[in-house]
Amino acid sequence: MAEFKEAPANAPLGVKFMTWVDNRFPATKMFNEHAAEYYAPKNFNFWYFFGSLAMLVLVLQIVTGIFLVMNYKPDAAVAFASVEYIMRDVPWGWLVRYMHSTGASAFFIVVYLHMFRGLIYGSYRKPRELVWIFGCLIFLCLMAEAFMGYLLPWGQMSYWGAQVIINLFAAIPFVGPDLAILIRGDYVVGDATLNRFFSFHVIALPLVLLGLVVAHIIALHEVGSNNPDGIEIKAKKDAQGRPLDGIPFHPYYTVHDILGVAVFLMIFTAIIFFAPEFGGYFLEFNNFIPADPLKTPAHIAPVWYFTPFYSMLRATTDFMVNILAVILAVAGVLSLLVAKGRMKLIAPIGAIVLIALLKTFDAKFWGVVVMGGAVIILFFLPWLDNSPVKSIRYRPSWHKYLYGVFVIFFAILGYLGIQPPSPTGELVSQIGTLVYFGFFLLMPWWSQLGTPKPVPDRVTFAH
Repeated sequence: MAEFKEAPANAPLGVKFMTWVDNRFPATKMFNEHAAEYYAPKNFNFWYFFGSLAMLVLVLQIVTGIFLVMNYKPDAAVAFASVEYIMRDVPWGWLVRYMHSTGASAFFIVVYLHMFRGLIYGSYRKPRELVWIFGCLIFLCLMAEAFMGYLLPWGQMSYWGAQVIINLFAAIPFVGPDLAILIRGDYVVGDATLNRFFSFHVIALPLVLLGLVVAHIIALHEVGSNNPDGIEIKAKKDAQGRPLDGIPFHPYYTVHDILGVAVFLMIFTAIIFFAPEFGGYFLEFNNFIPADPLKTPAHIAPVWYFTPFYSMLRATTDFMVNILAVILAVAGVLSLLVAKGRMKLIAPIGAIVLIALLKTFDAKFWGVVVMGGAVIILFFLPWLDNSPVKSIRYRPSWHKYLYGVFVIFFAILGYLGIQPPSPTGELVSQIGTLVYFGFFLLMPWWSQLGTPKPVPDRVTFAH
């Protein structure tokens, strides 16, 4: 048992109170470890706003969600009407609802930008592999949370979007049909589905999400933050053991983050008050129509933050599967001519097995695999990147163009996922899908090409 500290008799009341708390709970110790005495690199730039902004939006979503639950009814007969009641009759209900719906899109915007920062500065590299994996788990959990919440308004797009996505699980061989029934809780999307999704959206997934966020932060503070130079600041310390290129997180980066929060809130409130639907991208116009199982909308598409992966699903047609089979066949033949040792035998056999699997199952199943694989492949990024340097600052200049092409095609896939299917859109989606997976699967090879620039011993920083 730790010894109790006594505050001086003439100490201010606040000091006495904190001494009393610290004797029973390590509040000051935790604050020092994770803020006042946590040394972060001194060269953070604007890319480092988005981690704290993600935390802000998470709190915002939880708080607004609590107020929405007070008036929402998870019953298929009255769910849509309860949302309308919140919008029209509950005092400031419209504001809380728009904060929550806009917050969902804001969450994905800041998370996508946060992940992109990790990608360009190598924040997934040793020793931060677990930080990255926890981050990917947060992203996966966030997608599930958004999907579950998307059904709750019980509008046309909510209902039919859930119908389409759940039916994808039925494409999984052997267990698919039973899995789809398990998710729906019935043979069709109905009251049982709404209750299940409500339970997961309000209770189960937020608890998992909060646990993952805590794990993400603990893992980050254990190994230390990365920086735009990709240099480990713990390598050089002063006589007191403090990093020479580090500064305390508080007050320097708390003030730094307040600037990011201020700019974010100005944009966020402008959208809430002037364009909460954001042209149908944040709230689809069809979702202001009650769910009707007998009337299918002309075009069903998920919310914008799912559309890049939805495009990959739609791009996986029989033609695409045949193209992949041809690519595998060519790779197998080339391995016979170029590979040495055991790989000369293993690679062609592997290609034959994969081609057989491609032709065994239909394109719909492989579409589900591609859509899921587009997220799962992110978990393996720490072991796919073989570049001798972390940060894009010191990689060969052409790497920046490669990252640029990747981002452009990801954005194009997102746009095409919103649009109705077309032959041209399908072809571009197929090219974008190949670019997306090629970027990661070929990374062990292309990340080593070229001569990196010299990495300085100390971080580069200018006021």
